[in-house]
Amino acid sequence: MNKGCLYLCPTPLGNLEDITLRVLRILQEADKIAAEDTRRTRKLLSHYDIHTRLISYHEHNKKVKTPAIIEWLLAGEKIALVSDAGMPAVADPGEELVKAAIDHGIDVVALPGPMAAVTALTASGLNVCPFAFYGFIPLRGSQRKAMLAKIMAEEKTVIFYEAPHRLRRTLKELKEIDPLRRAVVAREITKVHEEYIRGSLEEVLQHFTLTEPQGECTVLVAGRVAQQPQLPILDLHALAEDFLAKGYSTKEAAREIARQTGASRNEIYRLILTKK
Repeated sequence: MNKGCLYLCPTPLGNLEDITLRVLRILQEADKIAAEDTRRTRKLLSHYDIHTRLISYHEHNKKVKTPAIIEWLLAGEKIALVSDAGMPAVADPGEELVKAAIDHGIDVVALPGPMAAVTALTASGLNVCPFAFYGFIPLRGSQRKAMLAKIMAEEKTVIFYEAPHRLRRTLKELKEIDPLRRAVVAREITKVHEEYIRGSLEEVLQHFTLTEPQGECTVLVAGRVAQQPQLPILDLHALAEDFLAKGYSTKEAAREIARQTGASRNEIYRLILTKK
């Protein structure tokens, strides 16, 4: 008997029109659809008059359901995997099932479609390539602290997902590392209240201090500027004097010199204060 096929089917982030004809066909033809939330997926299927059998597959039952799905696939069935929204296995259930299918010699076909991280990146105004995707960051403890430090050490644009009730805390912790780093929060992508908040981490945090965060949030942080050979201290002094003479504040001068030279902004700030 021929083995079946596992199809990874991306689903709309919010706007039900954001689904491909090919995904709709696979959902219609599949023997079963493995869904992260069957209630949510049923609304999508109902909208497109699709009546394929739904089974539950999520983070809390994947250990039990993965072997069962593999058995169906080995028996020749076509299984479509969907998450609540976007691409399965990307910060959503599916990675373990894909690996198991490959280990059993089962074909895995990924269909193109919506993904919040890439959608937000293209409209962020930050450098698009290269970028690093971190999924969801740890909630607490040393792992969280290490992850936030790693994000801010990246020279690539970093993308991660955050729940609205945790957004302020995360932005505050990132701001404490580098308040001037550029960042973007994209929320409710493709939905009626889609919004992009752009600015420094300090400015973005200030916005969400005044405005209650709501909806699904994708956070993007600009990459750290690679350290360039540092100018001699006398040259840094000269640059600082030039900026101050033009009316820049100490903070503004330090920021501009750091941007132009790659030197540490905090070190330049202290250097200016010492010189004063």
